Amino acid sequence: MSKRDYYEVLGVSKNASEAEIKKAYRRLAMKYHPDRNTGDKAVEAEKSFKEAKAAYEILSDAQKRAAYDQFGHAGVDPSMGAGGPGGFGGGANFSDIFGDVFGDIFGGGRGGGGTRANRGADLRYNLQLSLEDAVAGTTVKIRVPTLVQCDSCGGSGAKKGTSPKTCETCGGHGQVRMQQGFFSVQQTCPRCHGKGTVITDPCPSCRGHGRIEEHKTLSVKVPPGVDTGDRIRLAGEGEAGEHGGPAGDLYVQVNVQPHDIFSREDSHLFCEVPISFTTAALGGELEVPTLDGKVMLKIPAGTQTGRLFRMRGKGVKPVRGGPVGDLMCRVLVETPVKLTGEQEELLRKLDESMKKGGGKHSPQSTTWVDGVKKFFEGMGF
Repeated sequence: MSKRDYYEVLGVSKNASEAEIKKAYRRLAMKYHPDRNTGDKAVEAEKSFKEAKAAYEILSDAQKRAAYDQFGHAGVDPSMGAGGPGGFGGGANFSDIFGDVFGDIFGGGRGGGGTRANRGADLRYNLQLSLEDAVAGTTVKIRVPTLVQCDSCGGSGAKKGTSPKTCETCGGHGQVRMQQGFFSVQQTCPRCHGKGTVITDPCPSCRGHGRIEEHKTLSVKVPPGVDTGDRIRLAGEGEAGEHGGPAGDLYVQVNVQPHDIFSREDSHLFCEVPISFTTAALGGELEVPTLDGKVMLKIPAGTQTGRLFRMRGKGVKPVRGGPVGDLMCRVLVETPVKLTGEQEELLRKLDESMKKGGGKHSPQSTTWVDGVKKFFEGMGF
């Protein structure tokens, strides 16, 4: 009986990538898993699995795939030296193929032998900054608890003068296989936990861990313009790696503390400026603060509460570049309190004088009153 085209078996195109071929085989292997196909389906499932396995064995090998693409089945036919009967030659067995394709699910691929160096974990440090320091930039000292390589054992975890020994359970591969009839499962070695070695005489300083905890003092340069949520990365200042692996990174998370006067939105600063009733009515000048020093703010006559005054270039220069923001000053007209008798009398006289002028002195109030009258008339009140 003639064999089906291997690309057709896996359901991929002839220009499929290695990843696509692997993904297609994984899907078919799971579909025709012996544990998922019992009874009448078992025979057909096993046949389909072997067919998919044969196709994957050829198409996952660059040289075999090239021969197959050029000569078809004849280029990889067992009778011509490509393997044993039925396309299962080349010394490969199901366990080998299974380990290659599903190793990432069951604890990694086939054992690499020896202890593997692992990168250290990244760390995070929350840095509290004042608004002034965040805008201008600064340099701060921080103290960080971390794991560093043990000097006594050089990170090996073994007592000085000794060394880790090859794990007898997995033979140094870090992986073991469990055979369940036709199916084989690759797992992390339960004794060495995937390291491939065991420590029989641990280092007294680190107790076999290869790393010890200590506090590091670091200098962090904070660039001008940072804001809450920004991160500063210090490469290699995280935890030391296991077995000589590279250290992780330290991420300094910026949090800008609330300010008594200013609030910030992106590159702009905002502040509220209280002004007296007379200044709002007659106009004048006020001294207001900025992060660069004091400036004079001119208040025109008739200023209403809530009016916003923009001071260009008095905001923040963004850390990622761009123009300097502005300072927005919102004025709040303050109602006088704790008046003396004389002051109350003066205000009453002022009020009487303003009423004689009709609505020209209070245009907003007049407009509001007219609107209320129309509302009541419309409601039939």
